[in-house]
Order: sequence, then structure tokens, then C-alpha cells
Amino acid sequence: MKSFKDHLDKYSIFSIVQSVSQELGLDMYVVGGYVRDLLLEKESKDIDFVCVGNGLKLAEGVTEKLGKRAKLSVFKRFGTASIHFDGFEYEFVGARKESYSEDSRNPEVVSGTLEDDQNRRDFTINAMAISLTEANYGDLIDPFDGVGDLKKKTIKTPLSPDITFSDDPLRMMRAIRFASQLAFDIEADTFQGIVDSKDRISIVSQERITDELNKIILSATPSYGFKLLFHAGLLEIIFPEMAKLQGVQKINGKAHKDNFYHTLQVLDNISEMTDNLWLRWAAILHDIAKPATQRFHEKAGWTFHGHEDMGAKWVPKIFKKLKLPLDDRMKYVQKLVRLHLRPIALVNDKVTDSAVRRMVFEAGNDVNDLMTLCRADVTSKNPERVERYQRNFTLVEQKIKEVEERDRIMNFQPPVTGEMILEMFDIQPSKLIGDIKAEIKESILEGRIANDKDQAVEMMLDLGKKYGLKLRK
Repeated sequence: MKSFKDHLDKYSIFSIVQSVSQELGLDMYVVGGYVRDLLLEKESKDIDFVCVGNGLKLAEGVTEKLGKRAKLSVFKRFGTASIHFDGFEYEFVGARKESYSEDSRNPEVVSGTLEDDQNRRDFTINAMAISLTEANYGDLIDPFDGVGDLKKKTIKTPLSPDITFSDDPLRMMRAIRFASQLAFDIEADTFQGIVDSKDRISIVSQERITDELNKIILSATPSYGFKLLFHAGLLEIIFPEMAKLQGVQKINGKAHKDNFYHTLQVLDNISEMTDNLWLRWAAILHDIAKPATQRFHEKAGWTFHGHEDMGAKWVPKIFKKLKLPLDDRMKYVQKLVRLHLRPIALVNDKVTDSAVRRMVFEAGNDVNDLMTLCRADVTSKNPERVERYQRNFTLVEQKIKEVEERDRIMNFQPPVTGEMILEMFDIQPSKLIGDIKAEIKESILEGRIANDKDQAVEMMLDLGKKYGLKLRK
């Protein structure tokens, strides 16, 4: 039997927990993800402790021994407690059984043994425990051969998949999340269990589903997780707009690309460049409205005109439905979806200063992220075409830098305000003030005048004459 005594002896937290558990007469174990990561030789700052008995009293005793820097949080309703200490988080719970009723979103929890606790774990690789009890201190307790499944890189439920997924349907999402994060396979019966139980996901809160979805998105190759979600039938339930991207139509020998697999390639591409969750969400949503804008023309073939604008309009409702934040992060994604074709248009045409100014004006500080999205959006299987697009994007980026250094358009505020126009001319607040401001802004963006206050005021005076306005006395 494998022993982790030497590892436990290196860290004072384990001796402290053992000491308190002995004082309380409790059998004590390290369980779950920490044990898994230890075997995978990964560092972890989250440690879960399970005792056979009252985990809350144990947490209080450990907090007292750790001293003033330890911050204890108690969740009596769930029978759990956590301690934040020097960048680590320790969670304590009594061994338990838990399960969901047919239509409940909240689990029923009752006390149990270590065996009960391991039986209720989601996967064999998370059902291992290391004993902190004196009689078998440091011993690995692995009733479902989690070690073997780690070696085989396999996600498998400890009990029948039907039982495991019925007890907590969120585990279906977790199975796919772990597979995506660890690049593991899901064992055949376990995956079939997800397929058979997929409708049960409807009883789980949207917040918990989205939390798992975000973890999939942040994995190294998120397309793998999304393909598993799609083939299991979960994606159609939790994110139908994305599932609808899949498929290819063909008319008169003309077919469009599969926008689902294109989107996944864009997501993988951008994931190689950034771990920004919201930029990855922009990659997911950039073509989300293509099915709704899809049209076929005899000469032009398949078109998706306006999908960027419609997609941008969809972003708030998708964020609201998925319980994603309805704040500046949502607006950021919305902006990138709306603008994602702009740099491509600049690549196809001669790159003019005015076109670059307009793009920089609309993208603001996010222009570099927009260019990253556009680079990721090149998924052609023709390497020469890819190289040509990437080379042209580099030219666009150089042009952006030159225009910004010269014209200062990023986060541009017109040099002439409505108040200045009111002060200058004998005029009441009206639409004409907005028209004057708009003409000055357009002239700056078109390069007819510089982004300069003196030139803008001179143009304002000329426009006043044009509209027959009198100067204030």
C-alpha cells in the first residue's frame, strides 16, 4: 500500500489537523482533488479534509491553533467550514451521503462513513483519501483504483454512472470539465451515462453550470470539452445557440463551412494567445448569429450578411440566460463581436488612414484584443492563405500604431463640446448642435482636419456661418 507519510511530514497543517482530530477523537482524512493532484505531481493550494464526525468543531480547533492570520468561514446549512491561511484554503466537512431528489436543485445531506463519502464522490480519481489517523497515518485509501485511472488518463464514476449522475447531475459537466482540463478520456460507460442522464441537468442551477462551462473554456484546448458537450447532448440543452452552429447545407454543389467546428478552431487558436476568459467568450460568440442570417444566392453562394451586428445584439440576452456578468465584461464581448469583421475588411481593401481611424475610434483600448480575435479567426486549411492574412494583419497593426501616434484617436473625445457651441453662438439647445459636433468628428476621423482643438474651433466657426448662426455678444 502506497504511503504519503513523508509528504505529510513536510507540512505543518497536516500535523495540526491530526492533533486536533485526536483531541476530538475523530478519524481524519485528506480527500479529493489534493490527493489527485499530488499523484499527478501538481501543486495545489486547496486541501479538503473529511472526518467521521463533526467537521465544524474540527475547523474551529484548527483555526485556533493556526493563530490570528487564519480566517474561518462556517456554512452550517451545508455542514462545511473553510479556513483561509497564507494563500491556502482548507475545507473541512464531516463524512456524508448526499443526493438530489427528482426535481430539487439542492442536495439532501446526511452523515456517513468514509466509505459513504468515497461512494458519493464524482470520479474514481477524486475518490482517493490519505489517512491522518494514527493507526494508518499516510496510507492511501483507494477503493475504486483511482491510481489506475490516473495512469490510464480516464474519467470514470466510482459507482454506476446512473447512480452518480442521478445523485448530482452537475457531475456530467464536471466529467467533461476534468476531461478537458486534464486531457483525459471519459470511460465509455461513464460517457453513455451522461448521454442517458443529460436531461437531469435542468435541475441544476445555472450559476453552477456556467461555472463549469467557464472552466472548460479556460482549459488548454477548450474545443475538446465542447465536442464532448455536443456529442453528449448537453450543449443543446445548456447553450442551444452554439449547438445550432453545427451542420453544413449544400445547394447546387455549393456548401458553407461548419460554423460550429470553425468556432471551436477560433477558440483553440485564441486560447494559444491568451487566457483572458472574456476574449475567449468573444471567440465563442463571434459567429453566433450566422444560422439566423444564413442566405443562399445563385451567384454569390452562401452569405451571412449582418451576422456581426445581430450577434452583438444577442450577447446581452445570452449573458443574462447563462448568468454571466451584465457589466463592462459583457459590453467588451459585445464590442468585439460587433467589430470582428472590421480588420478583415481592411485586409481585403487598401488600408486607408480614415478606415483605421474609425476602427480605432470604435474599438478604443480593446483594439489589440480585436486584432488578436481576427488573427484567431483565420482557420483556412490553405497555409499560403493563412500566411497572407496574417501578414496583412501585421500591416494593419503597424498602420494602427502610426495613426494612433499621430492622431490620438483611441478613446477619442471630440475637441468641441455642445457647451462650447452654445457659448459661441446665439442658439438654443437643438439638433443642430449635435449635427455640428458630428461633422467635426467625421472630419477628424476622415483626416480632413487634425485631432486638434484650434482646428476644430475654426471648423466650428465655419459651420456656424454655413448654418447662419450669429456669434454671442
